[in-house]
Amino acid sequence: MRETGAIILAAGMGTRMNTALPKVLHLIGGHPMLRHLLDALQGAGISRQVVVIGWGAEAVKAALPEVQFVLQEPQLGTGHAVLTARQAFADFEGELVVLYGDVPLLRQRTVSAMLAAVSGEASADLTVLGFRTSAPSGYGRMKLGADGGLERIIEDRDATPQEQEIDLCNSGAMAGDAGMIFELLEAVGNTNAKGEYYLTDIVGLAGERGKRVTVFETQEDEVMGVNSLAELAAAEAVFQSRRRNEAMDNGVTLSDPGSVYFAHDTRIAAGVTIGPNVVFGPGVKIEAGARIEAFCHLEGCHIGKNANIGPFARLRPGTRIGATAKIGNFVELKKAVIHQGAKANHLAYIGDAEVGEGTNIGAGTITCNYDGVDKHRTEIGKGVLIGSNTALIAPLKIGDGAIIGAGSTISADVEGDALAVERAELRLMKGWAGKFWQRKRAAKKAKETKD
Repeated sequence: MRETGAIILAAGMGTRMNTALPKVLHLIGGHPMLRHLLDALQGAGISRQVVVIGWGAEAVKAALPEVQFVLQEPQLGTGHAVLTARQAFADFEGELVVLYGDVPLLRQRTVSAMLAAVSGEASADLTVLGFRTSAPSGYGRMKLGADGGLERIIEDRDATPQEQEIDLCNSGAMAGDAGMIFELLEAVGNTNAKGEYYLTDIVGLAGERGKRVTVFETQEDEVMGVNSLAELAAAEAVFQSRRRNEAMDNGVTLSDPGSVYFAHDTRIAAGVTIGPNVVFGPGVKIEAGARIEAFCHLEGCHIGKNANIGPFARLRPGTRIGATAKIGNFVELKKAVIHQGAKANHLAYIGDAEVGEGTNIGAGTITCNYDGVDKHRTEIGKGVLIGSNTALIAPLKIGDGAIIGAGSTISADVEGDALAVERAELRLMKGWAGKFWQRKRAAKKAKETKD
């Protein structure tokens, strides 16, 4: 079987981003743009993937250490960039797809379709990814022949008024036999205003050599480029819209879809209900029947069946919530395991802790897990009642069935079924408050009279 390969061009500076971060490392759904493309390639079964880098090369390599990179230096255009990767395909026989690192929303199915168009019994030698738009200004126009093949790509500045009316535009991505692509690139010149070698020039060269070039069309939003932070925000909006629709199609109820934000790897089972203004960071999995109420922020956590979270809850990485557990408003969890049926209904911080089945955490409870240098663990057993405004100083163990009196500071282990109370004895001084207020008001009146 012939192999499939991909080259991603990611060497540009991204000057319009106005940030120190290489353009392809900017995040969409919590994932670098370049990683989105690599995931699509992996899903399409691409056996060899090479990324061409230039500006910010060390940062890109550090962010994606498992990827095969080649360095384009100097940077002499897109055609030159592809040729830079030629040595990485020296022993390669098969179809090659060329993509752009700043076009991150390309779907797996589109990559597969492009390769299918130039393999097997397909009649195309080269296929170019195109899209139709009502605002084609600035894009290269794709002029088709009578047989439906691609005759040439006309740059916007070179198009005649009639050609400017063409709404089929070039995305820049293409696919074809690897050997043919490299051979055509060897013939590309740089007699243009920038003195660069353009990948798109191989379309005309292929036609001159009797090769059949076709267009594979996709939706405009799938090939939107990201060259500024405004365009990054637009791409994020497209990504979020896709994920919201996918979630609802898969049986997830979103009461206000436009206010819910997903990460690239958010996994939600059918039958989950999500309220408005909920944000998912990376690494969240939610099982069937759970409810996520309004204004919650979840990251790196696993929520069990029929659990209830929020409103206004924050779940940080390492948190696991058991079935039917309840985490209420203004509760923050970090590296916390909350077992089945346990509750922390309001105003609590539970960090580096394990809470047993059926335990109730009262309002204002905190686990004091950090001593200024190290983090320490709190272990709370089954069926424990933790009273309100309790400070649990880790490391600490509280046995099954214990009760911790409200307002206590607990710094030693508590055995099962015990009552632990740590409070100062109440002192009651009758009449003291009345005399206090009398003195304060008299002093204030004397001061006002003097002034």
